[in-house]
Order: sequence, then structure tokens, then C-alpha cells
Amino acid sequence: MNASIKSVLYFPVTKIIAGIVVCFSLFVVIQNFVLKPLLYSIIQDKNIANPIIHSISLLVLLASYYYLFRFYDKRNITELSTRYLLKEMFGGFFFGFCTISLSIFILYLLGNYQAISFSTAHYPIKFFTVLMFAALVEDLFHRGLIVRVFENWIGTHPAIVIGMLVELQHISNPNSNLFSLFYYLIWGFTMAMLFIYTKRIWLPYFFHIGWNFAQPFYGSNLTGTDDMGTIIQSRFNGPELLTGGAVGIEGSIFTATFLLLIGIGLYFRAKREGKIVKSNLFKR
Repeated sequence: MNASIKSVLYFPVTKIIAGIVVCFSLFVVIQNFVLKPLLYSIIQDKNIANPIIHSISLLVLLASYYYLFRFYDKRNITELSTRYLLKEMFGGFFFGFCTISLSIFILYLLGNYQAISFSTAHYPIKFFTVLMFAALVEDLFHRGLIVRVFENWIGTHPAIVIGMLVELQHISNPNSNLFSLFYYLIWGFTMAMLFIYTKRIWLPYFFHIGWNFAQPFYGSNLTGTDDMGTIIQSRFNGPELLTGGAVGIEGSIFTATFLLLIGIGLYFRAKREGKIVKSNLFKR
């Protein structure tokens, strides 16, 4: 292979673009031209068919990423290693759910949150499978691909900054405000640290699922949307800075503070354990 072509093909940014384009394109084709026509013809109820489609799509995305980079990089795909999967799955979900729960508890103590009733009738399984798939897309590409590639290329600190900036795409979410800008940067920092500390996507992924599940669980909007169902029918009242307003509980100053503290704690722990990668960009 020509040296100049090889240098372009294996350039870090090229890898990121190729990973996103190939994996996402394959997922779109299989979901829309294989899974949906097949399952909709077999299962008439979309409330049953869609969770199956989301679950299979999740596996397709993971498999396409694994085999692409197995071939591309000719390496073990350590970011998808299942060695500590159960620990990171249960720990991540519990950690994410409890972080939101802590903000809810504080609002309850302050009189800004009231639980009215409890029912699973307003939260069909399709909502949870949507959360699972949406979180995987973000964590696989943002953390497993972008943060990983930039960390290996130019070091941990620039990779953290890039991981933060990538999250600003969420500023277009419904009901986003000025505070949302800071929240998304904090989210990008902490999620990057969850990956950097473990070098695997599972801890940030399951933290993400627990975080997103907890919000409709407590009757909050999820990232500015109010159509992701509820389990606890509740009422929020008080200053938007405390409750998050239409953004949801993740827009609360309490939630953002807890999220930042998690990221800072992980950073210093990673630094103490020698997991911060120095830049090799200017080394000869």
C-alpha cells in the first residue's frame, strides 16, 4: 500500500469517521430494511416488535464496531472487554440511578418534590429499550471511539476536552437553556472519566442507562422531553435552578454538582493509579 494512502487511512480522525460511518450505516440498513419489515410482518403490535428491534439493533451495532476495528486496528478490542461486565453493569446502573435519586431526595426535603402515585402502566418496556439503544450509540461513539482514539493519540487531557465539547451537540435538545451548556460540558467530562478510568465502555454505558431511567422513574422530564413515560407520578415546584424546570432533574444545580464531583473524584483516582495518558504527539 502506498505510504501516503496508508498514513491517511490510519490517521486517527480517519478512524473516527470510518467507525461512525460504517457502523451507523450498517445499523440503519439492517434496522430499516431487514428488522423492521421482517418483525412488523410477524408481530402486529409495535409495542412488542419495537423492543425486539431495539435489542437486536444494539447487538448489531456492537458487533459491527467489534469486527470493524478488529480488522482495522488488528488488535484486541479492549474497550468491549467483558472481563468485569457484571461488576460494571450493576455498579454503573446503581451509581447513575442513585445520583439522580440523591437530587430527588434533596428536593423532597426542601419541599420542591412531591410523589403522588406509583404505576408502571405509564412506562412500557419499549421506552427502556429506546434508552438502552440511544445510550449505546452515544457511549460507543463518544467514549469508546472518540475519547479512546484522541487519548491514545494526543493524551488524556486533550481527549477529556474533546469529550466535553462533543456533548454540546445536546444543546439543541428541547427546552435547553444557558445552564444546559454548562451541564453538557460537565456530563462530557464525567462520562469521559468513567471511560478513561476503566478503558471500557460498560461503566459509562450502564451509568448512562441508570441516569436516564431514574428521571422518568421519578416523574421528571428526560433531557427536555416529556414523552418518555413515568413510573412515579409526581409534582416539582420551586426555582428552575433547583428542579431543572422543563429540562428535567438533570438540569438541577444539585444534579450537576454531584455529576461534577464524580468526575473530579475519578480524575484524581485515575491520576493516582497511573491511568492518565501523556501525549505522544510531539515525541520523535
